[in-house]
Amino acid sequence: MKALHDPDRLLTQGLAEIRGQFKVPEQFPSPVTAAAQAAARCPIDRHADRTAMPFVTLDPASSTDLDQALAIEAAGADLLLHYAIADVGWFVGSGDPLDAEAWQRGETTYLPDGKAGLYPPQLAEAAASLLPDGPRPAVIFTTRVAPDGAVRLEAAERALIRSRAKLAYETVRDDDLPAGFVELARRIAAAEDHRGAARVDPPEQEVEHDGDGHFTLRFRPLLPSETRNAALSLATNLAVADALYRAGTGLFRVMAGPDERAIGRLRHTARAFGLAWPAEASLAQFERRLDPADPRDAAFMLAVRRAGQGASYVPYRAGTVPWHAAMAATYCHCTAPLRRLADRYVVEAALAVANGRAVPEASTQAFEQLGAVMGRSGARSAQVERAVVDLAEAAILAGREGELFDAVVTDLGENGARIQLCALPVVARTTAHAVTPGAQIRVRLTQADPTRRAVRFERVA
Repeated sequence: MKALHDPDRLLTQGLAEIRGQFKVPEQFPSPVTAAAQAAARCPIDRHADRTAMPFVTLDPASSTDLDQALAIEAAGADLLLHYAIADVGWFVGSGDPLDAEAWQRGETTYLPDGKAGLYPPQLAEAAASLLPDGPRPAVIFTTRVAPDGAVRLEAAERALIRSRAKLAYETVRDDDLPAGFVELARRIAAAEDHRGAARVDPPEQEVEHDGDGHFTLRFRPLLPSETRNAALSLATNLAVADALYRAGTGLFRVMAGPDERAIGRLRHTARAFGLAWPAEASLAQFERRLDPADPRDAAFMLAVRRAGQGASYVPYRAGTVPWHAAMAATYCHCTAPLRRLADRYVVEAALAVANGRAVPEASTQAFEQLGAVMGRSGARSAQVERAVVDLAEAAILAGREGELFDAVVTDLGENGARIQLCALPVVARTTAHAVTPGAQIRVRLTQADPTRRAVRFERVA
């Protein structure tokens, strides 16, 4: 749930309660803010001067915490992607107040009406952010991208850069971007298809309050600029993961694919939306047919994301290949250090490996601890997201108590049947018991209470 248009602030209290329930921090302690102010003044004196390189950033128009800037150049048939990552490690010292607070938070927590940042805005939205208002310290990863989309980390260095422009997904044109941007993204997408990757990019959910006093849900498909920019980040993460794995170090993102029970639920969900999923087609094959501009397809894409077993972080272990099923590759996170704690340590390790140096002890030790820390923060973010979805679903259905809805049973449990409404992307439970997964039933809405984030149905047929 990325956007909530609520000009009358009818759901403000509900969002505040979610913050309180899941202990989302409201502000930074004063020692942390003071440390950020001091860090923002530290000299940048160990960075190569790369301010002549034509870097630009590409993000949502409202974003000010800019982790990445990009530049591209041709190298024969290959393309060189210069991906500049905010040099958070330059500002944050091991054990200082900024570091201690970041270890408590783990990651930035997002809600539709704001966020709780990993670092104070003096860093995340100013001194460390790759804004176009002056030179900024960065770590530049240079990745070679072959015509078939294969990637290899060529170089890494600390450098001073100057962004030429803060481009926005909503307004950018292809000719605003570096030459090769579209082709590079095409190569990465082709390589994903060749690997059999099942990465799903569902549209954003947006809830709007209409003039009749009701909330409605709509989907906003990702713009081409967003999916292409994500491909550049993916290329860098894959190249860094490969370099770290070959060096026998690192922290990797791993995820198993949906199990057979989840696949079964998804097939029932597809039926609920009237989608024809051939019995012989795998989930990955079916996903490639989906159109995020179609509301039914969009709702199913969200269901796929929720059906996954969840990703986690694991350190390098000799004899074990860390595998991310959705990426169909060994994968890591390094491109968002302003928003994820783990990325800062991966960046430092990759910088060392690329230059033939020993990985800093701080990174090696952190890799053993970050799985649990990122797991806790990720779980909290998932809980917050689920609570926001529950709030939105209750708001959408409020005032419609007594109405009848068609639904399909997707799973059974001790508390009744889990159902997917056919006309709305709402998942709920009903007290129906004498049913089997895949059965189509008729239910009546008996409760839709945004204050309690509660939705209840009873079976009528």
